[in-house]
Amino acid sequence: MSLKCGIVGLPNVGKSTLFNCISSGKAQSANFPFCTIEPNLGSTNVPDKRLEALADLCNPKRVVPATVDIVDIAGLVKGASKGEGLGNQFLANIRETDAILHVLRCFDNGNIVHVDGTVDPVRDKEVVDTELQIKDLETVESRLVKVQKQARTGGDKDAKKLMDLLERYRDALLAGKSCRTVELAPEEEVMAKDLFLLTNKPVMYVCNVDDNSAVSGNAYVDAVREAVKDENAEILIISAKTESDIAEMESYEDRQMFLDELGLSESGSARLIRGAYKLLGLQTFFTAGADECRAWTINTGDKAPRAAGVIHTDFEKGFIRAEVIKYEDFIQYKSEAACRAAGKLSTEGKEYVVQDGDIMHFLFNV
Repeated sequence: MSLKCGIVGLPNVGKSTLFNCISSGKAQSANFPFCTIEPNLGSTNVPDKRLEALADLCNPKRVVPATVDIVDIAGLVKGASKGEGLGNQFLANIRETDAILHVLRCFDNGNIVHVDGTVDPVRDKEVVDTELQIKDLETVESRLVKVQKQARTGGDKDAKKLMDLLERYRDALLAGKSCRTVELAPEEEVMAKDLFLLTNKPVMYVCNVDDNSAVSGNAYVDAVREAVKDENAEILIISAKTESDIAEMESYEDRQMFLDELGLSESGSARLIRGAYKLLGLQTFFTAGADECRAWTINTGDKAPRAAGVIHTDFEKGFIRAEVIKYEDFIQYKSEAACRAAGKLSTEGKEYVVQDGDIMHFLFNV
């Protein structure tokens, strides 16, 4: 899969620090605005305890986790939609991503410069939102002029449907709302994707807090929750400083001891990576055996032939059927043979919708 999550936000909110913690790529991190200019792309493994459990049972020669691509994008400032700062570059880079991780500064520290002088995550969110909305409004109004002519002169039914959607988007944007707040009928979702609107991308707000607030958040996080309650968005609390400290520790034992001291069951980076994976609409199926245990990435809702094609295009072209074991059954019975004997292996055809965690074996003929 080539889907990407973009890390965005104002300058100096912790974007590059987080990127360095979660990604194989290493972005420059410093205490001055526009530290990041060119977008940094990194690929990182998706933490999945299910894969670890399968590997313990199968003892394979190798274990291959799923991955997700993360892009660290230059900080945005007010006026970006008109070219201020690195605005045009920022907007072009974010348009190329499939989902947004919007980092908000939710901590006080006089030694770290804030581009606007004070800490206010709701204001920061609105600055970024407004710039994206302005750019989307330009796109919508330009497209609307063309579609209105088609709808009125040609009697094109599809054009009329698109015109209605664009008008609803325009009304939302003029009201200071993002396109993702507009409810869509199922047939409108395809049209919406083809518009490539910035504020229609799924978003997770990442609240970057101080160490003491990493578990339950703080007043800044509460304010963000209130501000986004009507959006189709998620919130994740994380301390970039804590994650940076964890990333520097060499042993698993030291990292776990540090997390225990903070009252955390796992690192924020792990939660963020899984959140990005989910935000992109991705899910995992597994292949498990003595040679390899592997997590494969597909879109949620994909059917069996499409999943087969992720392994090899020939598998999809010549798909006959899939043998499926549910993850829970494999863990209970501990092997494919035992699952088969217990009647826990099902045979599925082309219309089978793959479920997250399915363990699959494909039969094909080319």
